Amino acid sequence: MSLSWFIFIIVVIIVLQSQIYRKWGLSGLGYTRSFNMPAVFEGEEVEMVEVIQNRKLLPIPWLRIEAKMSPYLRFTQQSDMTIKHDEFHKSFFSLMPFTGITRRHKILCLKRGFYQLSTAAMTCGDAFGAQELYRDFHVDSELLVYPKLFPLEDIPFPSHSWMGEVTVRRWILEDPFLIAGVREYKYGDPLNRINWKASARTGEFQVFQLDHTADPRILILLNIDLSESMWGAVTDLDLIEQGISYSATIAQNAIDNGVPVGFGSNAYEISKKDQPIYVEPQPGQEQLNYIFEILAKMVVARSCTFFTFLEDELDHDSSPMDILLLTPFVGERMEEQIQRLRGKGHSVDIIMLETETQSEVAV
Repeated sequence: MSLSWFIFIIVVIIVLQSQIYRKWGLSGLGYTRSFNMPAVFEGEEVEMVEVIQNRKLLPIPWLRIEAKMSPYLRFTQQSDMTIKHDEFHKSFFSLMPFTGITRRHKILCLKRGFYQLSTAAMTCGDAFGAQELYRDFHVDSELLVYPKLFPLEDIPFPSHSWMGEVTVRRWILEDPFLIAGVREYKYGDPLNRINWKASARTGEFQVFQLDHTADPRILILLNIDLSESMWGAVTDLDLIEQGISYSATIAQNAIDNGVPVGFGSNAYEISKKDQPIYVEPQPGQEQLNYIFEILAKMVVARSCTFFTFLEDELDHDSSPMDILLLTPFVGERMEEQIQRLRGKGHSVDIIMLETETQSEVAV
């Protein structure tokens, strides 16, 4: 066979296989991407699983899968994978007919958040590189990264006994259904507690003496406003992230001790812009998981001023509870609202959110 005929045959083969791959190269290909756990805490590792399948007789000489990833999901470098600019994750495969490959990648979660991987770009080609085919795949995989948890002793509670009182359940509230006797009327006692028979008998106003019952409930309120006059975006994100981690730690400790806990903030969830966050206090692991999920999806941007948020809280006709306020500042208007909350029977304690520099200056 002459050289010209050999070259001609090679060219024909290249053209034919190019046309074959052009028509069927991407057909019969399947791709999925998922995480081995739906949620982890900041600083923990999770495994991302990629599954690529070739469900046809035609082999795939090379295949590239590319997807945009958050820089806060850090991959362990592997030989079949490249990561460009900490954002684009690429995996390379070659597939024989009717085969599948599973790739597992370790990911270190550097920051709390809600991570959605919705699409992936697939590119394949023929054996001679004469044809490249491109297609988008919908993968729809999600990962929740919960806030980092701190040791309880690292949280600057207003007094050393506050969290101890949570543990031993020392919230003692008057129960209107438990009557222990009568006593003399004191300024501020409601008129509906007056015992008219006892008052007539003694000649002085007497009121029902109510018994007490332990009924602890905690409501954690996080203020993301940095000052009373703040206008625009939050500039100290690390400070608010600290408050989010404090909130998660306190919520977990309360639930572990059987105390109902709730959460509220003038920030908003990623899918509910301009709507403040408010979760009524409830007990149980399901409530804790719900709060963790909200904290993971929370956007550090305000839906309203904290003044407006507290006004809404004052309008709630709720029974007395223990309110723990996490805030970078306490202004005059906020102090007035705190006093009004206390006037409604709530206890209000404050945890000041401060940078390390502020703490050192305070010391």
